[in-house]
Amino acid sequence: MKKNNTYLQNTLVVCLLATVCCILWGSAFPCIKIGYQLFSIESTDIPTQILFAGMRFTLAGILAIILGSLLSRQVLIPKLSITPKILKLCLLQTVLQYLFFYVGLANTSGVKASIIEAANVFIAILVSSLLFRQEKLSSRKMMGCLIGFAGVVLINLNGGSIDTTLKFTGEGFILLSTVAYAFSSVLLKSYSQTENPVMLSGYQFVLGGIIMMVCGAVTGGHIKSVTPAGWLMLFYLACISAVAYSIWGILLKYNPVSKVAVFGFMNPVSGVILSALLLRESSQAFGITAVAALILVCIGIYTVNKV
Repeated sequence: MKKNNTYLQNTLVVCLLATVCCILWGSAFPCIKIGYQLFSIESTDIPTQILFAGMRFTLAGILAIILGSLLSRQVLIPKLSITPKILKLCLLQTVLQYLFFYVGLANTSGVKASIIEAANVFIAILVSSLLFRQEKLSSRKMMGCLIGFAGVVLINLNGGSIDTTLKFTGEGFILLSTVAYAFSSVLLKSYSQTENPVMLSGYQFVLGGIIMMVCGAVTGGHIKSVTPAGWLMLFYLACISAVAYSIWGILLKYNPVSKVAVFGFMNPVSGVILSALLLRESSQAFGITAVAALILVCIGIYTVNKV
């Protein structure tokens, strides 16, 4: 176990694994849109979007549990005593985060949502340092976060502008979604010290996914179109969550929250680039703004992780 600790704390290993997570999460942005098309889900049909997300996360949880069981060479079954931990994680990481996100996104622009979402890095580090005392807060960490955040703002503006109007059910809900995710990251860090992080992620996804499916169905959500291509896309989206969150949880187990969380700035950047490529807008993906934003994010990550 000690050998694994050293290996997973290596900065290069953390960088590679966290980047894989961010690329997977970045691919989710365009794939969710494609999934909506394949399942004939309208952009304004929030209940069905929540139902669809619930299906994705339930399947993701099942896949994570299977993956974790294979890696551990035993079936991952949580003890009754850790049920409260799984419940807290599912409420924060899956239910509250995505319910607030979907409703908030329907009441604000994608640009503002992406910029506000990027604030989860700041919040996670502040919560970890000031509330849970898991690490020390330093000016270097905050400077790195500011540089990375500037990259996120740059790629989202991309020559345009952003209005300053605020709406609680829009920008406010996106911020609450960000806070929920930040707290879930810190709790996962804490709980994984004594529990298997893959098991925690898997079961919280299953429970959270079921809750979201019920919420979506009760509020009028229903799947109108079912195609083989649609199911394949749903399976891929589930794989994204199962693999990325499992790796992320393992990294949080062996590293300070700041060292891992700062890679979250890569999510919106990779999302814009992969969206441009998959949606055939390659000029945007390789434009000077995207390159500059990526450089800023990399500088920010390096600054936070510099010894």
